[in-house]
Amino acid sequence: MLTAQETFTLKDSKEAALNYSKAIKNGDIRLEQAAAAKKEALSHYFPSISATGIGLYGFDDIISPIQGLVPTGIDNIYFASVTANEVLYAGGKVQHANEMAVLQSDVYKIQATQSKDSVVLMTSQKFWNIIELQEQMKVLESTEQYLNKLLEQQQDLLDAGLIARNDQLKVKAEKNRLLLNKSKLNNGRKLALLDFALYTGMKYDTTMVALAEFEDVDNPKLTYQTADTVVTNNSSYQLMQKSVEAKELQVQISNAELLPSISVGISGTQFGSFDNAIDSRFVPVAMGVISIPISDWWGAGRQKVKQDKLAIEIAKNNLEDVKDKLHVAVLQSWYNLTDAYEQIRFAEINNEQATENLEVSTDNYNAGLAGLTDLLDAQRLQQQAAADLVNAYANYKKMEVVYLFRTNNLLGED
Repeated sequence: MLTAQETFTLKDSKEAALNYSKAIKNGDIRLEQAAAAKKEALSHYFPSISATGIGLYGFDDIISPIQGLVPTGIDNIYFASVTANEVLYAGGKVQHANEMAVLQSDVYKIQATQSKDSVVLMTSQKFWNIIELQEQMKVLESTEQYLNKLLEQQQDLLDAGLIARNDQLKVKAEKNRLLLNKSKLNNGRKLALLDFALYTGMKYDTTMVALAEFEDVDNPKLTYQTADTVVTNNSSYQLMQKSVEAKELQVQISNAELLPSISVGISGTQFGSFDNAIDSRFVPVAMGVISIPISDWWGAGRQKVKQDKLAIEIAKNNLEDVKDKLHVAVLQSWYNLTDAYEQIRFAEINNEQATENLEVSTDNYNAGLAGLTDLLDAQRLQQQAAADLVNAYANYKKMEVVYLFRTNNLLGED
């Protein structure tokens, strides 16, 4: 966790967000639930054991005296039994229940990865937004320095009576416009920092500064070669695959409901009275149970199987639909990334030309070959070109994050 007035990097931001995220914490809890569910399903392979104890006391005799059998009557009875039951065959329901528990655990693992991906995506986008605002502030500060020097020059010329006061007022008006933009940008940066701090759990302070190699951009065609359109590793695609598997497994469970079930058990019972009014007896019993759901073969059970089979077809269609959409989304993010890189190239050329134009205009103004209006126009063009270059760099970083997210490579990014 960073303290106030410190710098922070993208790596710092990701670590803080991953540790702070409630979605990730809930994902970890669901993984624990899945582990418990797997153990619960596994327990069905073992015998189920239950014990029962009952004690009765009657203020009057529970059993009245019977001549020759119960001469004094019975006012208390106890009963205790232990039963163990083991399912020998249930059509595969126990096995399929275990398979479903394992499948659910796999789903939770994928969802946990999705949560981490989403947190890293949002954190990265917020981080680069802060960097963009910081770089835009540098552009305005550089322009402010230029205008301050121009104002000093204007004051000297005004004192010498070489220019009209109107020229100086034009420069002051330009600076006032700049100061207003600086104030708006600074407020926007503070708001972005607050949003970032609330999302990552980092301590909010308006003096914190994000650090990054903002202009360190490589051609994506060299870095990634070409668009990674293989979507089988995408978490959304994997979830849809698990959905198909779950529907197929549900059909097997429904079919198992139509098959006979066989179980065996043993029970031991002890009963008597506390005052030995009747003799205590222990009765062991063994049992075997066969259950055959005959009416389900043509009734509700059979229709349930039919519905589950149709659900498989729906899940498979959804899987193909997700696959197609992911393919399009990956290509779209790839084209956005390559376009963003081209935007940087054009913005760099434009910035170089605008900077050179400002230098020439400044020299011409100093030599008396150009007026103040031409100089201020050149200054505005240079400022806009510098701002456009910052936007181009920030846009590339944001498009790169989206591409890595859609190709399931975001967590591996440094």
